[in-house]
Amino acid sequence: MRFTPDPVACAAFLTAAFVLAGLAHVFWLRSKASEQFCIPLDGGLTLAGKRIFGNHKMLRGFMVISPAAGLSFALLFLAVRFAAPESARLLWQLPVWQYTVIGFLAGFGFMAGELPNSFVKRRLGIPPGGAPANPFPRAALFLADRMDSILGMMLVLSLVVPVPPWTWVYVFVTGIGLHWIFSAVLFAFRVKERMA
Repeated sequence: MRFTPDPVACAAFLTAAFVLAGLAHVFWLRSKASEQFCIPLDGGLTLAGKRIFGNHKMLRGFMVISPAAGLSFALLFLAVRFAAPESARLLWQLPVWQYTVIGFLAGFGFMAGELPNSFVKRRLGIPPGGAPANPFPRAALFLADRMDSILGMMLVLSLVVPVPPWTWVYVFVTGIGLHWIFSAVLFAFRVKERMA
């Protein structure tokens, strides 16, 4: 019989790991070193006269979150296994190096999950960092901005390890709020032009 990890334990693990990776991401984006990698992912290319992703989707955004997530997955699993072995048994039964790999992939999925949203917004004529004037589309995009990264991360993770359905629910419920907090921090540090 295939082992299915505990939904709550997995959700707590993912949330904690991405909080750690997110902190590393914030410090990276605030650093002078990251500024030399402010290179748009779309290279300035357009489709039907509109940018593919826009200037806000840059190489520097992808550079730290994936390795930081890989490291946080591995270190957090080691910490749980050392401090609470019973709790570690509720998680994926993988060696530490595989935790590093799935963390790296999940981090990549987290960042890549934002790209379709940016692509759609450029097609709608919404500038990078902007929002629609109409309240309904504005609210819909506000929610999409908080869900896209989580969806990308969960989809990639589900391709490599079994993810219980309730883990999806728990991660989305907690993740949307945490995503907003990180957006607010980036906005406060003037890394982002709005809290999205």
